[in-house]
Amino acid sequence: MATQRLTLAQAIIKYLINQHVERDGHQNEFFGGTWGIFGHGNIGGVAQALQQYSSDMPYYLSRNEQAMVHSAVAYAKMNRRMKAQACLSSIGPGATNMVTGAATATVNRVPVLCLAGDYFAERVQSPVLQQLEFPFTQDQSSNDTFKPVSKYWDRIQRPEQAITSLPEVMRILTSPAETGAAVLALPQDIQTYAFDYPEEMFRKRIWSIPRNRADTTSIERAVAWIRAAKTPLIIAGGGIRYSAAEDALMAFVEQTGIPVAETHAGKGSLLFDHPLSLGAAGVSGTEAANIIAPEADLIIGIGTRFTDFPTSSKTAFRHPNVRFININVFEMDAYKHAAIPLVGDAKVTLEELAVAVGDYQVDNSYRQRCQQLNQKWNDEVERVYSAAMTPISQGEVIGAVQASAEPRDVVVTSAGSLPGDLLKLWRCKDSLSYQVEYGYSVMGYEIAGGLGAKMAAPDREVYVMVGDGSFMMMNTEITTAIQENIKLIIVVVNNNGFSSVGRVSENVGSLGFGCHYRYRSNSGAYDGDVLPVDFVKICEGLGAASIKADSLSDFKKALVAARASTKTTCIVVNTDWDERVPGYASCWWDMATAHTSENQDVNAAREIYEKEKSAQRYLMVPGAPFQS
Repeated sequence: MATQRLTLAQAIIKYLINQHVERDGHQNEFFGGTWGIFGHGNIGGVAQALQQYSSDMPYYLSRNEQAMVHSAVAYAKMNRRMKAQACLSSIGPGATNMVTGAATATVNRVPVLCLAGDYFAERVQSPVLQQLEFPFTQDQSSNDTFKPVSKYWDRIQRPEQAITSLPEVMRILTSPAETGAAVLALPQDIQTYAFDYPEEMFRKRIWSIPRNRADTTSIERAVAWIRAAKTPLIIAGGGIRYSAAEDALMAFVEQTGIPVAETHAGKGSLLFDHPLSLGAAGVSGTEAANIIAPEADLIIGIGTRFTDFPTSSKTAFRHPNVRFININVFEMDAYKHAAIPLVGDAKVTLEELAVAVGDYQVDNSYRQRCQQLNQKWNDEVERVYSAAMTPISQGEVIGAVQASAEPRDVVVTSAGSLPGDLLKLWRCKDSLSYQVEYGYSVMGYEIAGGLGAKMAAPDREVYVMVGDGSFMMMNTEITTAIQENIKLIIVVVNNNGFSSVGRVSENVGSLGFGCHYRYRSNSGAYDGDVLPVDFVKICEGLGAASIKADSLSDFKKALVAARASTKTTCIVVNTDWDERVPGYASCWWDMATAHTSENQDVNAAREIYEKEKSAQRYLMVPGAPFQS
């Protein structure tokens, strides 16, 4: 058997270079580069290997380990999970910084490989710098914290173990159902050890991405439920985007007349101007979707986890006999809400359902009502966009960005009030134009995520919309964008605090406690003057062009200048804390409220909470499952 003598680190990088994926006859390299920050836990191992193979595996220097994983998450999302990136860290804090990023990847079900530096396997030097010790074992490190947030975890204790571990890594990363963060803990000495690896390990390998088909009997039962439905509703999730099922969805909708509501991950599955597009469902939903959802007698979930936001904490679907059909590659999600589980790829399952339902169509009156709600909602969006508020409202800011953007341009955000407002208001004219991370809703994801999205789609303009709270969490990847000559348009929306959490605080009776960026006054509370944070100077100091917009007119001019520029540009705009895009129709979020308090506002909020909670439905089983 022919062999190559390589270090473990060299073998890992060489193996990754030769991994490819294929779906529907299209083939591409799987790994689009490696992010990293070097230290004593990887400098002699993986760092050396990346230097050796730099022509085949691009290396990108980040400023924060969490940020690099967020960039990789956005990169994979934008590539419909057909490409991924690796991220590497040194031992200790560098590795644990990546944990939040790994959780983001796993929650959003996108592939990211984390290569974490680890202790010395030989233990002679222990404890080494940044090594966390345990009195009950020597076979554990801070890297064990990755286990609950990853889909695959392994510690390579001998160089030959890579021969069996790396294929398992690829199995997970390319699995439509099981993908997420894959983590390899790499003891720093073992990274440098040499082994005679079989040459066949480094031959080009093509991983075929399957389009699994649902069980035939389950499809037959689903068809019976669809044909019996009077007011069915589709909830479109991220599975549509990842399976490239947008055309199949539109064909199914036009064939049957079933309207579509969407989640964050599924936004744009059916473009906003389709007459049967009702917009977002649930807590941050549109009036159109939130009027139809309680009336729906059948919910068809496609590629969604049914989190508390689209379900309004299990209060959105109120028809007494509502039933569920769930199309999902992940069995756990397919079975939620006592559904008929169609465990399969969204595209092929929709195509097969379309054939099976035949000439079924919803009543024309229902179709027309949904179309009227679509138009009414678009009128409401126009109203919010042109509210002419002083100071500028967040809705107006979104409207100006929407008007500035071309159909294929991309908007990126993650946390705070912006995701909810964008979910309601952003008009998707392209299925990949909305890249909002709301599975983990990480503060600080935004700029790093914008960077990853732009790397995946350099021909698209990327608008990063970030609140002041998230910006203060992590803004250093502006410098990374400058370093890599990658242009972003970054809109910093400043309302001097945590507006979204402030609203939740008000809802539970706490009156926005601890949510404002203000000086502590003599009273002991944060109710003094607004903190003098100069976001323009911060952005300039990190290397970006920076513009302050004090009016809507100034903001629109700044957007024109940013589009014309070839350099990352930050636009800072102040908005009103109190002026918010309203909630629409029946949408409630279960935010636990204190049973008792000396604060009467809290007690009043508790009464409202108990009333709303009484509408929750835990099982949603309308009689025996699988009966038409």
